[in-house]
Amino acid sequence: MNSRGNPLTLSELSPGQSAIVDEVVGDDSLASRLMEMGILDGEPIEVIGRAPMGDPTEYALRGYRISLRRNESDRVLVSLLP
Repeated sequence: MNSRGNPLTLSELSPGQSAIVDEVVGDDSLASRLMEMGILDGEPIEVIGRAPMGDPTEYALRGYRISLRRNESDRVLVSLLP
């Protein structure tokens, strides 16, 4: 959760931050695709970096790297790791 008590989305994290996936929001084809890429409840994920214009963002999880656009990473709720 962020300082306002709202759940954090993956897109709100900064490069270098790590989190645990809490939920992929929705039951449409985008949510299914995100889960097929390994973004599952309980998985640790780390922000590697952002493109120069801020989109897409590169993430590391399960031993590989993926790039997601903001609209995709907005659908992933996370909890920060200490």
